[in-house]
Amino acid sequence: MKIVVKIGSSSLTTVTGDVDHGAVAKLCAEVADLINQGHQVVVVTSAAITAGLGPLGFSSDNRPSEPELLRAASAVGQIALMATYKGHLASNGLMAGQVLLAPTDLWHRKRYLKSRGTLQALLGQGIVPVVNENDAVADDEIQFGDNDRLAALVAHLIEADALVLLTDTAGVFTADPRRDADASLIEEIIEVDQHLESVAGGPGSMAGRGGMASKLAAAKIASWSGVETTIAKAGRSNVISDAVDGIAGTGTVFRARRQRLPARKLWIAFAVPALGRLVVDSGARHALVEDRRSLLPAGVVKAEGSFRADDAVEVVDEDGAVFAKGLVRWDRTAIDDQAGRSTHELPDDLPREVVHRDDMVMLPR
Repeated sequence: MKIVVKIGSSSLTTVTGDVDHGAVAKLCAEVADLINQGHQVVVVTSAAITAGLGPLGFSSDNRPSEPELLRAASAVGQIALMATYKGHLASNGLMAGQVLLAPTDLWHRKRYLKSRGTLQALLGQGIVPVVNENDAVADDEIQFGDNDRLAALVAHLIEADALVLLTDTAGVFTADPRRDADASLIEEIIEVDQHLESVAGGPGSMAGRGGMASKLAAAKIASWSGVETTIAKAGRSNVISDAVDGIAGTGTVFRARRQRLPARKLWIAFAVPALGRLVVDSGARHALVEDRRSLLPAGVVKAEGSFRADDAVEVVDEDGAVFAKGLVRWDRTAIDDQAGRSTHELPDDLPREVVHRDDMVMLPR
């Protein structure tokens, strides 16, 4: 089996922000156990920024807001983090290979194939790829946002059989267990719906950018990649093996869908935040859903939100139901001026499509 294991900052660092050697040692020992069983494992790690805060005179409680300082912290922390992985994997007879990815490495076909080839080559040589976002040079407007999504996209990239998201909670609960003593673990989820997302909440700690909401988003991406996902507690004994073996109670399991979306459409559907909405008429809805056509201005009733060309927007029907999402080719002002018009009435400087079918994906209901 090919397995992607992601571990978050809160599970990898101490309260002072240092890399937790015990946590990394536990993870590496479990990875080694899986490899000895004949599996291939990719580790997606967080904590580079957190690990670099201390050397720069900051802490997780005194985290700088300037992007340049966060990038600098990543550059410093990545060295300490990888040295820790290298040492603990070596003690288990394994070699680590650092792979830093940016969203464009998974968006564009040529870079997508090169990224996949690199990971396959490492796995083929028995090397453990340790993947992180390239935060040191990340663009504020083009980034994965958190490593949960990155892990899900890596699982898609290598056609993994399983994704394990390790965190500081035991999985998804019926309510926030920190506030509700009656909250119970949900052991299996077939579909991530809007109700589940609404109760997931925001970031779980100051150490990382993620939280249960981002893990649900990652599970959704993985599900639509045909990859089964488990959210489980990093501190649990043999947690990765138990998740892979399907041991009941290990965490929350998300079942995979049969349909597999291309990586770029996965990104559009689940990883890029929508900055607005396009309300379309019934004719346009039929053309998009049934005929898989592009969205033309004639079918647009109105626009909502503030967005520019190339931003992501939701596409909704006149009842407000979201059924698609895509990258818009017009800005909000142009749509306000031209909505409802035929293509032959448009100014020459505007694209013929408001959202091209190649930049749009139908969302699960």
